[in-house]
Amino acid sequence: MSIEFIGIAATQPVSETGGGPAAPSVSSQSEAHAAQGAVIQPAYLRELALAHERSGFDRVLVAHSSASPDGFTVADQVLSHTTRLGVLLAHRPGFVSPTLAARKFATLDAFHPGRVALHVITGGDDADQARDGDLSDKPTRYRRTDEFLDVVRRTWTATEPFDYEGDFYQVRGGRSAVLPARPIPVYFGGASDDAVRAGAKHADVYAFWGEPLAGIADRIRQVRAAAAVHGRTPNFSVSLRPVPAATETEAWRRAEDILRLTKERAGALRKAFNLDHSTQEGSRRLLDVAARGDVHDKRLWTAVAKATGAAGNSTALVGSYEQVAESLLDYTRLGVGTLLIRGFSPLEDARDYGALVDLVRAETEARGFTGNRVPPVAPAQAGSRDLLGAVGA
Repeated sequence: MSIEFIGIAATQPVSETGGGPAAPSVSSQSEAHAAQGAVIQPAYLRELALAHERSGFDRVLVAHSSASPDGFTVADQVLSHTTRLGVLLAHRPGFVSPTLAARKFATLDAFHPGRVALHVITGGDDADQARDGDLSDKPTRYRRTDEFLDVVRRTWTATEPFDYEGDFYQVRGGRSAVLPARPIPVYFGGASDDAVRAGAKHADVYAFWGEPLAGIADRIRQVRAAAAVHGRTPNFSVSLRPVPAATETEAWRRAEDILRLTKERAGALRKAFNLDHSTQEGSRRLLDVAARGDVHDKRLWTAVAKATGAAGNSTALVGSYEQVAESLLDYTRLGVGTLLIRGFSPLEDARDYGALVDLVRAETEARGFTGNRVPPVAPAQAGSRDLLGAVGA
């Protein structure tokens, strides 16, 4: 199994920095929207998808919020305009019945075989859930997600009508005329104990935000232990924001520009997207790391996470292409098989990241990387050796 790279799909240029280092400052919600243009820009989405495919990415994430364009439509556009690139389609359980959701994913997969994956995001922002009519609390949402995935997997595999009796879902004679030719991978995100209990049971790939190596090692150990109860061995993903350049000095100069632009736009972007990450365990963990310093390990940079309140994937790796690739490889030595990387200038960075993809993939293939299991090779430095022992790799 080769290392997997996932980028980002978007229907308009959206970034903490306004889409590019030369973009004008944004000072209000209306200006934030105006600076990005129309919400749906078909040509931009097509070019972004093609840039990822040309750079060697395996998939792009189609993200979700209560205000987002319909993800199934966006995913179909990405798949129709590319020949190899896959999609990781985010979906919130609770708004579409699991039997219908299963058929929607299976139908998309039938048109684009083997290129569709499900990313389960249960929802950490109560206010954003409420905008779509869901007033349940987080523990309830994770219990519902557990049942949702029970029914989805049953729908994908049942060749005869089936019944299901749960607290949230009841099915009588459920069946789907379209079944995936091969299993659709299930990715799962969430940092709370409730998330781990549900995700460890169902996830093929458990996704983490970009914490220091020690934190990822702890999280891998936690999820592995919870998954073992169900006889499962999930793979792992880490999400990061690389800031590479020809030299380390140039990369840090670029990082300073990114931070300056982010601080100028932070308030306006929070209003524009109307999201609150303050109650999410993943955001809390990133903010705790940021409070301890701006740089961790070799070059994990947390200043943007601090400036944005750790609104999602917001920790970066700063350095030369070779240095950033080295840091990405450190995560793979812990057993991480998927790297979700996106830039602060999404289209330009998707084009540029081909160099990182090539460097990391060449090294992991040279040492016989096997995805979920770490190959028996000496790690790059003593710090990584200690962490490998911590996760039992």
